[in-house]
Amino acid sequence: MNVIEILPELDIGGVERHVVDLSNKLAEMGHRVIVVSAGGRMRSHLSDKVGHRLLPAHKKNPLTVFMCARKISRWAKDEGWQIIHAHSRVPAFIAWTASGMAGIPWLYTAHACYSLNFGLIPLKHAGCVICVSETVRNHLKDYLPQSSKVILNALPQPDVVWAPGCGSDVRFLFVGRLTKIKGLDTVIRALGGLSCSNWKLDVVGDGPMRDELEALSKSLGLGEKIVFHGYSDEADAFMARSSCLLFPSHAEGMPLTLVRAVQIGLPVIASRIPSVEAMAGTSEGLPPPGDAEAWTRAIEDFMISKRARTDIALSSIPSMDEMACAVENTYRELLGTRK
Repeated sequence: MNVIEILPELDIGGVERHVVDLSNKLAEMGHRVIVVSAGGRMRSHLSDKVGHRLLPAHKKNPLTVFMCARKISRWAKDEGWQIIHAHSRVPAFIAWTASGMAGIPWLYTAHACYSLNFGLIPLKHAGCVICVSETVRNHLKDYLPQSSKVILNALPQPDVVWAPGCGSDVRFLFVGRLTKIKGLDTVIRALGGLSCSNWKLDVVGDGPMRDELEALSKSLGLGEKIVFHGYSDEADAFMARSSCLLFPSHAEGMPLTLVRAVQIGLPVIASRIPSVEAMAGTSEGLPPPGDAEAWTRAIEDFMISKRARTDIALSSIPSMDEMACAVENTYRELLGTRK
C-alpha cells in the first residue's frame, strides 16, 4: 500500500515517536510511506525507506490548511498514494479536505483526551478513528464515527534493561515535556516535603515551563538535588541506571514513557489517571495527580521499601508487530482489500 502519514511537526513527543515508529515498521513490511510535517528533530529518526515532505501542517490558518490539502491531493493523484492517515487535529482538517479532493480514504489516530470542541468535527467524517486506549475512546465517544477501534500504542524493544544501582542515593527520574499537564511541579513540591535527603532527581525533557520549574526547585532549596538535562536521545540509558520513574501526569491517552519504563523493567510511581489505572488494573497505590502530599507519601514509601506499588505487566503492552499489523488491517478494510 501507498500511505501518507500527516502530523504537525516531528519535534519531541509521544505522537511524533508513534508516527516515526509506525512509519518505519510499515516501510519494513514493504509498504510505501511518506511522512508529511513541518519538520523537527525527530525527522532524523525516520528510516531511509520512509520519505518526508515539508508542509506547514502545524498552522491553524484555514487558508494554509486548504493549500496543504490541495498539495497532498495532487501528490495522491500524480503518484498513486492510496490512503491518508492523520495524527492531531489540524492534520485531520487537512486529511479530510485532501481526501475529498483526491477521492481516497482517510483515517485518524486519536492520541489524547482532547478538549471537546470544534477541532474534533473532522473525526465524524473519517473512514475510521483509531484510539490509542479505551480511555481515549470513552472520552471522545460522541465525536467518533461508527467505525472506531482501539489499537494500543507500542514501542520497539529497548536495547537496555534496568540494573538497580547499589549507591546510597535513590535516583529518581522524570521524562517528558515540561508543561503543566505533565505534573512535574507536583513532584518537585513532593520532594521538597521529604524528611530524608539521600535522593537525586534527573529531569529529561524540555518545554515552556522549564524556567518556572527550575525556579521552583531553587525556591525549595532543591537546586543541587534536581538536575535539568533538557531533551536527550539517551532517555533509555537514564531509565536503565535510575531507581524509579516518577510519572505525575494529569492526563494521558496512552503513556508511552510509562510503557518504556515497563519494557526496561524500571519501577514506577504513577498518577491515578484512567489510562494508568487501565494498564495497572487497579487504582491502589496510585497517588492522585496534583496532590503533592500524596506524592510525598508514595515517594517515602518507595524509599523505605525500595518497591513501587504501581505494578504493570509487560504482557499488557503490545509488540510493534502486533500494533503495525492492526493498523495495516485497518488500511486494508478502508481500501476494501483486507486479506
